[in-house]
Amino acid sequence: MTSRLFDLTGKTALVTGSARGLGNGYARGLADAGAKVVLNDLNEEALTHAVETLRAGGFEAEGIRFDVSKEESVVSAFEKMDASGIAIDILINNAGIQHRQPIIELSAADWQRVIDTNLTAAFLVGREAAKRMIKRGAGGKIINIGSLTSELARATTAPYTTAKGGIKMLTKAMTAEWAEHGIQVNAIGPGYMLTEMTQPLADDPKFDGWVKGRTPARRWGLPEDLIGTAVFLASSASDYVNGQIIYVDGGMISVL
Repeated sequence: MTSRLFDLTGKTALVTGSARGLGNGYARGLADAGAKVVLNDLNEEALTHAVETLRAGGFEAEGIRFDVSKEESVVSAFEKMDASGIAIDILINNAGIQHRQPIIELSAADWQRVIDTNLTAAFLVGREAAKRMIKRGAGGKIINIGSLTSELARATTAPYTTAKGGIKMLTKAMTAEWAEHGIQVNAIGPGYMLTEMTQPLADDPKFDGWVKGRTPARRWGLPEDLIGTAVFLASSASDYVNGQIIYVDGGMISVL
């Protein structure tokens, strides 16, 4: 009984921004739990490679290139999936970007680009997925990816911090409207995760020391540390969990 609670066999999951990095880790974790995964990215070469790698590992995977921050691109992608008979049961809104700059030097264009990619995209993709989940009447799972900055600010990351704070409240807003349709919407807030993108930070002794000193677990998180939470929120084990953000951060957000 317990193992079946986390079994995703027969489910189809869309993970945005999943050709590389944490998004790819989420996709692989869901595939390993039995789901068919639909990967998304703007980089077609990276997307094709990611799909081929999953298939070579014995997993069922598809790829769809679209811009999560553009409404017409999102709508068109879902229409293409409809035409191909792909019905999304699980969505992970993972795609995101960072832009570091002091607020007084920040342009409106750079602000908007981060907000569009990190927050508006979750609304657009979530809306299209939920429309179809509601129509099918079988419920679904939506997992938004927040951050420690869903709760706490850090200098020079104002648009990212604002977007991730918005993700926390968007998760609650989606819950308020979609829970009655059997759709559970929750979020994951990763701590400092060691990836190719963050490796330069880990290689900086000062920053590395700050992360390890600030984190009760005394280490960086690894992509695989996120998989259990993602599978839990994507599975029937979380059927009465709604509107929550779970921080996977080694305890960082819990201490001063």
